[in-house]
Amino acid sequence: MIPSPYKPSSESDNPALTSRGERALQKGQQTKQLIIDAALGLAEQIGLEGLSIGTLAEVTRMSKSGVFAHFGSREELQISVIREYDKRFADEVFFPAMNEPQGLPRVRALFANWMKRVAVEIQSGCIFISGAVEFDDRPGPVRDALASSVQTWLAAMYRAVVQAKDLGHLVGDADEKQMAFEIHGLILALHYEARFLKNPGAIDHANTGFENILLRYGKSVARPMPAQR
Repeated sequence: MIPSPYKPSSESDNPALTSRGERALQKGQQTKQLIIDAALGLAEQIGLEGLSIGTLAEVTRMSKSGVFAHFGSREELQISVIREYDKRFADEVFFPAMNEPQGLPRVRALFANWMKRVAVEIQSGCIFISGAVEFDDRPGPVRDALASSVQTWLAAMYRAVVQAKDLGHLVGDADEKQMAFEIHGLILALHYEARFLKNPGAIDHANTGFENILLRYGKSVARPMPAQR
């Protein structure tokens, strides 16, 4: 039998070598994930621009060449961090909300999960926010990766709002784009008020703003009962 050119017989026919190769691959993936985790922690504090191969080598106690070997460039490292952040965001905010019924219940769940995420980011930082400042006028792969992640998330919120209108949960003349825009605006305002201005009432204001949006656009939304005197 002629060995396949895509599978050298020296490895494929030797279980010990194959197993050794799999372990090496797994170890390499684990090391790369460790570097990404460390890089994400730094990026949340100092921004994507603050990342460097040298700094990560110090944090992870690896050589510069060892860190560089997993990414090849600082730009690829930044993009890997964005992808990891996007994955964690989806796992915490988007996917849990998909367990809720379509319509306003899902819109509420998306916003509630987003607020939980922001409550943490007020302390740790958000690379979607800091990255927008760093790369808003700097075309390139890093900016593209950031913009793509944000656009994907905003599109998901918009779809949830559209579904709510289709199901009759919103008034007939509700502007879905405007409603999604206003919800996003609340989150941006919350980051500014809470993280930059240190306003202790910012989270309550954001939640109140969201309820006001539902009162304005929602159909048959239960209004809060007036306080008893």
